Amino acid sequence: MSTLRDDQLASLKQQLDDFAAAVKRPENAKAAINDAFDEIERQGLVPGLDVGEIAPDFTLPDARGTEVRLADRLAAGPVVLTFYRGSWCPYCNLELRAYQQALPLFREAGAALIAISPQQPDDALSMTEKHELEYDVLSDTEQRVLTAFKVRFDLPPHVTEHMLDTTLAALAKQQPEGHYSLPVPATFVLDQDGVVRARHVSMAYRTRMEPAEALQVIREIHGS
Repeated sequence: MSTLRDDQLASLKQQLDDFAAAVKRPENAKAAINDAFDEIERQGLVPGLDVGEIAPDFTLPDARGTEVRLADRLAAGPVVLTFYRGSWCPYCNLELRAYQQALPLFREAGAALIAISPQQPDDALSMTEKHELEYDVLSDTEQRVLTAFKVRFDLPPHVTEHMLDTTLAALAKQQPEGHYSLPVPATFVLDQDGVVRARHVSMAYRTRMEPAEALQVIREIHGS
């Protein structure tokens, strides 16, 4: 049994808020990005799977090229599935590390963690090793799974002029044709039948589902 207790989990929201407060960006850049993302949200372009829907099965390569199938993970227990933008996104990195910290509690509860991004496997491997992630980190370079889970959106062209050069370079590596699309940050808690039991899908990329919240849902699944 894990020696980690729920009350020892750091608040992901606090980490995200602290980082956001420290970011120094021109106000016009922040406003342009936030306004564009708010409009995508208002139009309902990335609704994500809803609670009660069945997650489509998929097979994707992990950071080392091993094929991982969702159905195989579900056969062993519930799954917490997270879509993140890429290793260039500091908010995503904070989220993935927070779930790594909570991994012993998820394993104790009989659940698996999966994280998916459009990155190439070599980039996913670098991030996996850097942050010592011990759960599945998968690459959806063709974004078929992103589309199936209704979390894929096209980055408005006028937004790119307000993005950091390092971010644009990372996007260009992911999608060298110059048309950039991304997943909205999203987390789905799936029961063993693949039914979505809880979700967090928001273009407000500084917000994420707390590991403690996902863990509570996993425990409720086992208690139902």
